[in-house]
Order: sequence, then C-alpha cells, then structure tokens
Amino acid sequence: MKQRLGIMLIALLLMVIAGCSDSPNPEPRIKDYMKNWQSMNFNKMYDMLSDSSKKAIKKDDFVKKYSAIYGGIKAQKISIKPAIPKEEPEPDKNGNITYTYNVKMDTVAGPVSYKHKIKMKEQEKNDKKNWYINWDYSQIFPGMEKGDKVRVQTNKAKRGEILDRNGNGLAVNGMAYQVGIVPQNLPDKKEASKEELAKVLGIDKKTIDNALNASWVQPGFFVPVKTIAEDDPRLKKVEKIKGISTQSIETRVYPYKEAASHLTGFVQPIKADELKKLQSQGYESTDVIGRRGLEKFYEKQLRGTNGGVIRIVDSAENEKRKVAEKEAVDGKSVTLNIDMYLQSDLYNQMKKDVGTASAINPKTGEVLALVNSPGFDPNDFVLGISSSKYQSLEKDPKQPMLNRFAYTYAPGSTFKPITASIGLETNKLDPNKEVQISGKKWQKKGWDKKFVTRVATVPSVDLEKALMYSDNIYFAQTALAIGKDDMVKGAEKFGFNEDIPFELDFENSSLTKDDINSEGMLADTGYGQGRVEMNILHLGLSYTPFINNGNLIAPKLEKEDKPEEKIWKKNVISPETASRIRSDLVKVVEDKRGTGYKPPLKNLVLAGKTGTAELKSKIGEKGKENGYFVAFNQKDPSLLISMMIEGVQDKGGSHYVVPKVKNTFKSYMKEKPLR
Repeated sequence: MKQRLGIMLIALLLMVIAGCSDSPNPEPRIKDYMKNWQSMNFNKMYDMLSDSSKKAIKKDDFVKKYSAIYGGIKAQKISIKPAIPKEEPEPDKNGNITYTYNVKMDTVAGPVSYKHKIKMKEQEKNDKKNWYINWDYSQIFPGMEKGDKVRVQTNKAKRGEILDRNGNGLAVNGMAYQVGIVPQNLPDKKEASKEELAKVLGIDKKTIDNALNASWVQPGFFVPVKTIAEDDPRLKKVEKIKGISTQSIETRVYPYKEAASHLTGFVQPIKADELKKLQSQGYESTDVIGRRGLEKFYEKQLRGTNGGVIRIVDSAENEKRKVAEKEAVDGKSVTLNIDMYLQSDLYNQMKKDVGTASAINPKTGEVLALVNSPGFDPNDFVLGISSSKYQSLEKDPKQPMLNRFAYTYAPGSTFKPITASIGLETNKLDPNKEVQISGKKWQKKGWDKKFVTRVATVPSVDLEKALMYSDNIYFAQTALAIGKDDMVKGAEKFGFNEDIPFELDFENSSLTKDDINSEGMLADTGYGQGRVEMNILHLGLSYTPFINNGNLIAPKLEKEDKPEEKIWKKNVISPETASRIRSDLVKVVEDKRGTGYKPPLKNLVLAGKTGTAELKSKIGEKGKENGYFVAFNQKDPSLLISMMIEGVQDKGGSHYVVPKVKNTFKSYMKEKPLR
C-alpha cells in the first residue's frame, strides 16, 4: 500500500514539473525585445507587443513613430539593457510582470540616459504560450502620452573665421540675399516679371518655373530662386522688378574674392555620400564643409559643434518636458601670418597675367602671402555657381582653378645661387677666378648637338659677374665640375626631395640622380633648367640661408604672439658662403649691369636674382618662357618675395617680372611695415 502511494506521489510531482515546463521564462523574451530596440528593428519590436497594445497602435504607426523620432534626434550609440533581478518577478493581480531597463544614447542634443519600467504579460498564440510587451507611449520617453510629440531644435554652431595678421577677414560669416517669389504677389503680367528676373540673374526662365512648380509651393510661400552676395550690383535691379522679393540669410563670405581664392578655398553644402561617412562626427544634412584650401585644411577647427534641444510637447505644442539640451560650441577662428595688404598688392601686380608668388619674412619664416593668378571668386561656389559659369572656368585657357603655388616649375636662373653655394661648399668653385668664355654659345668636347647659350657676351666672368649677368655657361661649367652626386646632395641640403614642414600640401621640389641622365642634363641643371623643379614657396625659402648665416628657415602659416625663427635645416652652407652669395645678390639688383637693376628704387636696397625658364620639347625650337624674380630687402631683411609669371617670351623675359616685385616692395615697405 505504501509502495503504491509513493508511486502516485512521484507521478503527481512529474505532472507538476511538466506543467511548469509549459510556462516560458520571461527573461530571454525581455532581452530579445531590448536587443531589437537597440538595433532599431521596430518591426520585430511590434511583433512582440501584447494584443491589447496592438489594438492601441497599428504597426505602420508604431514603426513610423519610432523611426521619425529616433531619426529626428539623430540617435546613435544606443544601449538598452534590462535590469535582470536575481529572482524571477512575481505576476501582479492582472498577470503582469515588471522589469526595469536602462537607456543610453547620443543625440543631437547630447547624451540621453534614463531608467524606466516595462510590463509583460503571458499570452497564448497558436497553441503556444509566451511573454508579450504591454506597450504605451512612455516607452518612447518617460512621461510621454498618446497625442504627445517630440520636437527637435538644432542650434547651429558658428563657423570659425580665417583672419590675416592684422585681423582682416579672409573667410568670414556674413550675409547674402535669397532672391525669390511669393506667387500671390506676382502682377498680372507675371511672365514678364519672371523673364526680367531671369535676365538680371543670368539664369534660364525654366529654372524659375521649376522652382514655382515644386510640390510644396503655396500661394503665400516664399520660393527662393537664387542666392546672391550682399554687395552684388544686381540686387538693386532685382528689387525693382514687380512681384520679386528678397530675404537675408547667413552665409560664408570671402571679402578678397580672387586675390585669396586659392588660399582660402571655399565651403559648400555637405553631400549625401560625405554625410554617410561623417554623420558619426556630428555632421548634419544642412551643414557646410570645407572643399579646398584653408577651409578644408582647418575644417575640424573651424566647424564647431552643433547643439540642440529635444522636447516633449502636447497636442497644443505646450512643452511638457525637456528630454535633453546641448549648447552649440562655435568653431575656433584661425589667425594667419598672411598680410592681405601685401597679398592684394601682389595679386594686383599679377592679375592680368598667369603666375604665382609667395612672400615670407626670411628671418622668422612667417608666410606673408601666397598668390595665384588668375583666381576665381569663392563666393560663387558658396552661393551656388551656375553650370555655365563653372564650365567657363574649366575651359578658360588661363586655368583659374589651378592652384599654381602648390605645384613645381623649372626655376631657371633663380637656381644659380644654389649652384654657386654647392660649388663653394664642395670646393669645386673658385669665386674669384676669371673664367674665359667667348661668344654666346659653348659646347663641351664630345657633345654632339648639345649647346649652352647665354645672353651677355662678357669675355671673362667670376662668380659676382656670372650672377650679375646671369651667365648660363658659367653655371653649366660649375655644375659639371661639381658632379651629379654632389649636385644632388647639395640640393637636398636646401630641402629638395622632401616635404616642406608646412601646414598646406605642396608638390615637393625635386632633383634626383635619375633626373640627371647625361652631362648635358647636369649642365642644364646648373642654371635651373633640365629636370630641376621648385614650388614658389620653397624657392623663396631656399634664399633664407643667405640671410641667416647658412640656416634654412621653416615656413609658418599661423600667427604667433612672439614670432621666432624655426629652423628647417641647420648649416646648409657656411656663414662665409652665405655672406659671399648675399653680397653678390645685391649686385644683381643694385649694380647698373645687373639683370635686376631696372627700375632702380630710391632709399631701398634689394638683393635678389632674376630667372627665365625655357619650356620646349625640342632643341632649337622657340618655346614658352616663365619669368622669375626673387628679392629681399638687404638692410635688416623682413620681406622676401618670389614671383613667377608664365608666357613672358614676348614681354622681355624676367625683366617683365622685376618691376612688379619692386612695386610691391616700394608700397609695402613704405606704407605697411610688418608688425
């Protein structure tokens, strides 16, 4: 009897255990729901709602609600974790169990974190029991109820400005005007107004019609057609057209336009493909981003960080609760060593020509100007450049979009002081020795068709005269005496074949052993032809050892409170070599026989070197010529200018460039001393 009773008790216990095993564990279920939520898989979230919750909100509305809110607040790095108790929660009288969960996320208004509770109820569906979520609107944000909305306001950070050494703005935050139409304000002869507007703005009338026919347009809405600059002369004409309106807007402004265009670059609205990559860094679809020049280089510093506010409002738009708020952090401005007085002066000297120029303080390395001619108006790109205007820039034979100061060119005779320095340092050049040269042509024994020519027919020259007269034959012979290996090693001491220690990207000045593949090429290298190439900034820097007892100065773009020299390379040449070359460079400009003499300046002693680089593909042909002049003020040097102008073959060669550089020295040293 006892044995039978025991068997019955065991059977009953097994039935109870079996019955309990039919009831699912809620813990994996709540974890799965939170996992879908964290992954923003709103469809699967909805599938896990209880029947009563699904009656309160349809699936499409549920998914759209979450998608719109999380998209609007720019939710990222979402973490949603349930707080699992040690023991399974007990159901309440309605059969619900409650879990606490923690939410963390980054938003447009900063980090959001909160704790909240969620209820689950066991239901049977398709003959299978499971736990389902009892959802309400407070699950989106605590305190939210049906009918409430989430409002997001973005507070835009102001972009930092780019200023010159004297506080003048190269790239600033200013105003522009949107020209547009309020349809109901158009006169009876509306087509005439639209045609007149199209003519003034230089656009097709179809552009205006397309804007007015957009799906969102209402009779009383302002429909923007084109944005123009605040100082655009077309503005007065536009305001006289019947039915046409204007609205002021904030925009990026480049006051110096073409004069600093390649230096500043410009900003434009961020593109969709860029936004995908940069959204994690806080960029939004309405942001602008630096496209070229300093705007691109200093993007991280200039852009700042947008702020925002997330609010819960009721159906009447009354604020119920502020979910998060973050103040905008404006971008940091950049103050450069650039002097826009000098930059503008150099550009005006060159604006009818094609070329480039740089200006530095040769004692400190401060970069005072980087000029490219022709330039373009960066404001056009910010305001929305038309395809026809862009095509005209692209097709212009002068290539105004090409940033010449970043590229390298054959330096011509401005390279001769470097050749002379290498010759003196290697003891392959006796500066006092008179070299006998007859005629304008010279050919080394063994050469076939190769000749070196010169302009002045001086029968005998030493180093001083060779620099004064810019004698190609003298420096060709000097290069041959130096030899290929020492020539390249000497050039590398001046910074060739390596990056300039500078913020902006420049093509490296180059002269390698592979470039010098013959004696003729080595001879050509001696006077700055052949395969030797330099960018315009490095050309100016290469003269700083003649000023600083043999030290090559590093360039500096940003202004310092107390500027001091920063040496790129020490002891490039000896102080004795530096002194000798410097005194000879004074002769080039101040001696009447020198190639840089005309026009002479009063009360200002300059030292420098002219140069003309011939660009031709065949021996004997007449090719294009680039003219150069590098100069610095001899007494207490504070300004060194290097300028190159293309196509001077019919303008007097380098003599076309010399007056332009001297004009800038004359006006700048007299009226605008460095400070």
